[in-house]
Amino acid sequence: MSSASSFACVLDAKAELGECPVWSVAEQVVYWVDINAPALHRFDPATGNDRVLTMPESIGSFALRAQGGFIVALRSGIWTASSDGALVCKIAPAPYDSERFRFNDGRCDPQGRFFVGSMNEKRDSSTAALYRVERNGTLIQVIGGIMISNGLAWSPDGKTMYHADTPTHTIRAYEYNTATGAPSNPRTFARWEGDTDRPDGGVVDSAGNYWSAFYRGGKVVQLSPHGTVIGEYPIPAMCPTMCAFGGPDLKTLYVTTARRMRQPDELMRLPQSGGVFVMRVDVPGLPEPSCAI
Repeated sequence: MSSASSFACVLDAKAELGECPVWSVAEQVVYWVDINAPALHRFDPATGNDRVLTMPESIGSFALRAQGGFIVALRSGIWTASSDGALVCKIAPAPYDSERFRFNDGRCDPQGRFFVGSMNEKRDSSTAALYRVERNGTLIQVIGGIMISNGLAWSPDGKTMYHADTPTHTIRAYEYNTATGAPSNPRTFARWEGDTDRPDGGVVDSAGNYWSAFYRGGKVVQLSPHGTVIGEYPIPAMCPTMCAFGGPDLKTLYVTTARRMRQPDELMRLPQSGGVFVMRVDVPGLPEPSCAI
């Protein structure tokens, strides 16, 4: 099992809650969000420029749209946005009490359907869910009984969907119907016992390995398609949140991190917490699908 780390901070953003990195193949930039700032960012690794697209409320996740711009999951609902971040059209209202819940991790399946999960910010019950956004704006609940929806990803052939409910320390794998967008027959893909082994956002590479950011664990874990840990990579931030493959060859692993609610002594020891980190890998990722809506 590999444990060598070569993570380096490419953007010392000091984000409170950095999340949802998405590589644009067309632009050769990585987009990411600071959920509570709230803002969508566009980071150009060639120039080091990080453009901030301010949002009016918490933004849990987003996807690039095939026709340009974005689909964004804000606290109050799902919107389309232009390439400069301006909101254009509200697709669907949030299906929850926004005083207790917000949208969290989300992405598109290989067919361009946008999925997004919610989280119970009170963390007092498993009342959040994962939703599929239909073209007509309807939100279809596909998984319920969740506290913090995370870890959404698909296998290279699109026939397996991965999903994590972070407080359960468990990643599940589902059979995925590519024609209907429906997951079924869940099984435990990987599970941990340690208090800081909390699988947050994940991504799958072209060989089918699943990479998971361990929030509060200070590492990124690589799992084989069978759920076996084949690599652990320490990162100089205790709260990595999500991974994405980028670069011209898709062999640069980008990882967002958070610094909210971290103790001063930890931030002194890990001052780049809240930054965006990169590590070169041997196996390339896959281009992130664009939203068909």
